[in-house]
Amino acid sequence: MLTKAIEWLGDRVKILDQTRLPHDEVYLELSHYQDIASAIVTMKVRGAGAIGILGAYGVALGTLKIETVAKDGFLKELQSIIQNLAATRPTAKNLFWAIDRMRQAAEAGNDVEQIKKALVAEAVKIHAEEIEATRRLSQLGAELIRDGSTILTHCNTGPLATAGYGTALGVIIRAQEQGKRIKVLATETRPLLQGARLTAWELKKASVPFTLITDSMAGYFMERSEVDCVIVGADRIAQNGDTANKIGTYSLAVLARENAVPFYVAAPTTTIDLSLASGNKIPIEQRSPTEVTHIRGVSLAPQGTQAANPAFDVTPHRYITAIITERGIVKEPYVDGLKTIC
Repeated sequence: MLTKAIEWLGDRVKILDQTRLPHDEVYLELSHYQDIASAIVTMKVRGAGAIGILGAYGVALGTLKIETVAKDGFLKELQSIIQNLAATRPTAKNLFWAIDRMRQAAEAGNDVEQIKKALVAEAVKIHAEEIEATRRLSQLGAELIRDGSTILTHCNTGPLATAGYGTALGVIIRAQEQGKRIKVLATETRPLLQGARLTAWELKKASVPFTLITDSMAGYFMERSEVDCVIVGADRIAQNGDTANKIGTYSLAVLARENAVPFYVAAPTTTIDLSLASGNKIPIEQRSPTEVTHIRGVSLAPQGTQAANPAFDVTPHRYITAIITERGIVKEPYVDGLKTIC
């Protein structure tokens, strides 16, 4: 059974608060788009796919509360809702794809009440499509995993991050379902420990053998030939294959190249941004330094310590062995391959 990270309840959204995991499974019911925006900013829901789905539901909920019956006035208020949701996290392409799709659905209608119903239906459709996309890419990606492999993964990319089957973690879980004997090395993923808190929780639920390591241990295991491949997710992929993902991914890609370890990116096509020629155009979210200096409110550093906290880095396409999507597995030249599947 997939973890239901996001569930539509007709007039509100139920989410699993990821900040409370792994020790407490706390569900929240959100009925205002402002609450959804806050949940995204505070990472109660995180992961590119899940953010996109929740953003779509946020648009739907926001418009249900618009009182005007004039389409022009409705679209004006809709634009304000979209701007608020778009400002929550700048890097993940899925968020902007989903809310733009909602905007197009609204503009296509005439009667405001019918538009509201259409927006709810569109958000539900986006959710269902993303679930199916992650199921398909997990099936395709699992074919790349050999029996007996040890796989290194970074951050969290399962049902929690996608509200579906998962991307990198979906590939791993599907490989085990195929009967392959696999083991996982999961990085803790500083500063918010998504690997230690969330990936470990999901792997345990799926009964996949795993070992938790600190981020800086990856090179040790690769140099000792104890890693057969690296699989990560993505938050945005440029047309040339450059990929933005959780901070630390670039370092893993360089280590993988140095040690001749295949490096795979798993993501649905909604993560691909063909409007950007390369990764240096991808906006990188800068989060609060307190996430580095503190863990759950407990200070780790001397008072007044300056800290940097970019949430993502960009891995150049030359370090990526293949990009796994629901429409196929793409290899160099990525410019041609990504255009073909999008």
